[in-house]
Amino acid sequence: MTVPASDYRATQIVVPAKLHGGLDRVVHAAVGRSRNGAAILRGMQAEAEQIVENGYAFRTLADGVLRARLQETASAFRRQRKGSEDTYPEALALLSEAAERSLGLRPYPVQILGALALARGYLAEMATGEGKTLTACLPAIVAGWSGRPCHIITANDYLAGRDAEEMTPLYSYCGVSTGWVSAPMTPPERRSNYARAVVYTTSKELLADFLRDRLQLGLRPEPSRRQIRQLMPFRTPGGDARVLRGIDTAIVDEADSVLIDEAVTPLIISHPQPNEHLLEACRTAHQIARRLTAPADYCVEQKYREITLTRSGREKIEASAQSLPGLWQGAGRREELIIQALTAEAFYQRDSQYVVNDGRVVIVDEFTGRLMPDRTWQHGLHQAVEAREGLELSDPNETLARLSFQKFFRFFRKLSGMTGTAREAASEFWHIYGLPILTIPTHRPCIREQQHDRIYPNQEGKWRAIAEAVMRCHETGRPVLVGTRNVAASERLSKMLADHGLSFRLLNAVRHQEEAAIVAGAGIRGSITIATNMAGRGTDIKLGPGVAAIGGLHVIATERHESGRIDRQLFGRSGRQGDPGSACAYVSLEDELFERFLPGPVRRWLAAPFRKRVHRLQPIAERLRVHAQRAAQRLAFRQRQSVLEMDTWLAEALSFTGSSVEQ
Repeated sequence: MTVPASDYRATQIVVPAKLHGGLDRVVHAAVGRSRNGAAILRGMQAEAEQIVENGYAFRTLADGVLRARLQETASAFRRQRKGSEDTYPEALALLSEAAERSLGLRPYPVQILGALALARGYLAEMATGEGKTLTACLPAIVAGWSGRPCHIITANDYLAGRDAEEMTPLYSYCGVSTGWVSAPMTPPERRSNYARAVVYTTSKELLADFLRDRLQLGLRPEPSRRQIRQLMPFRTPGGDARVLRGIDTAIVDEADSVLIDEAVTPLIISHPQPNEHLLEACRTAHQIARRLTAPADYCVEQKYREITLTRSGREKIEASAQSLPGLWQGAGRREELIIQALTAEAFYQRDSQYVVNDGRVVIVDEFTGRLMPDRTWQHGLHQAVEAREGLELSDPNETLARLSFQKFFRFFRKLSGMTGTAREAASEFWHIYGLPILTIPTHRPCIREQQHDRIYPNQEGKWRAIAEAVMRCHETGRPVLVGTRNVAASERLSKMLADHGLSFRLLNAVRHQEEAAIVAGAGIRGSITIATNMAGRGTDIKLGPGVAAIGGLHVIATERHESGRIDRQLFGRSGRQGDPGSACAYVSLEDELFERFLPGPVRRWLAAPFRKRVHRLQPIAERLRVHAQRAAQRLAFRQRQSVLEMDTWLAEALSFTGSSVEQ
């Protein structure tokens, strides 16, 4: 029988408070800005320096004495005695010495500063290469001492396993168990790992297990009802199939990706539901859609990615539906099917939003460039894309439970995170998650040369210039990392470099098996690495022998992303830990960013002088690029806001069920 207290904690969540609005929101924003102030940073820096100094004083302690001090401190946090938080600085000083003895690593003052920020509920903005893995480990140990579940959220399964393995000696030294959870694990393996004090995993795995556990509870979400049921002699036989022991503390690495970029995508637990009528309708819709032409029959709105039928298009669809079965006789339903087919044709391109593997459409994550084989698009869109590719249509999925990442991470009692790029979304982090931003100084000054964007009138000119830039760097021996947005772009550049006889390493959604190894080797003299913008996130690029003397790693972005944060993440791959380096973006007026967020007349006005090599317009074009990025970010924020409003509406509409999770 499950102990009542542990059963209660296993399903306890923080019910998210209603977001501030009106004047309350203005005041709330002012409070957030005050917590981001320079005075707070200076105070915490002084505290961190004192902790580092105190940590050196423990060097003289015998190993047994240090372990005893750690155990004594752990007991104080375990009992949650009043004032135990006041011992946090001493705990970090002890952990600094423990880290050096167990890992051979003594935290820098900036890492201690980052640990303090995480412990106090901040989002720590730490540059690439500043040692976020060790930084997260320190507050996680203290959370593990408390006896409450602590989850460290990483960018992918590889990093979850790597970080857990690398930090295990320190956790063990401090008497804290650690585990990690990845996609291939079975339920018993997951349960065993989740039982540990600190668990490394991804947001997708944790949320999926959370939803599956909620489905296991069924109509018994309250602990009291479950305990009464266990006492009944006629209860259904069988053990508890849940794997989590609860959620309480989360430390999110690459927090901007998890809490902002992926926030609008709900995670859905589903199972295939055969529906031959829908599959046949998708095939028919594809055939009808191919007979329509733009702009006579429909209009394509690039900015909002919407399709609007014209009167001519509606008439053609109605005429085509005359001989079709009943599903096609309703105007609303048939137009919905056709719009879905046109959407698949206009906005979903092979080797960009998806790839085809073994006869299946596999979604590519727009922000990370990684394959997502377990995900499908909803409302018949996945089948529409399959029909476009001429593949066998898969059965649609029936939703069993769904929850957005945005709402899920608001369930945690203690939430903090780290990322190299947070400033652009500071107000959103505070408004939605209550996370103030603390920008952690770098351990050594950053000397990366950030070059002005190179802007070209068309794609052809841009790609020729990129290939020439790669060849120039390669001739000097400097390593080059080229960030592309999708598979098609990476393959295009690969062919151009191969035609010039250059060897390179390619990392994209199709060639991702050795991701970390490829990215880690990008700093070797003479190496050329082509990768999707976010690939290898979390893996440091260290310069090879002699590379610093010739300028370090040069990073090339082949286009600007809608989010400036992703550009900064890519550029931050060079110039880590005071290394030399440089970064530059190559931009075309035909790039998606400009086509979606700049009016056509403006693009055409710019393109003509550029073709005549009138470079005085370069600053104007760069300002327009900034304008386009800001417009894209505003649109993305409104989309995330609408998801949050929908979450709130569902919670209120389903409040009679007593559950905060949509099922």
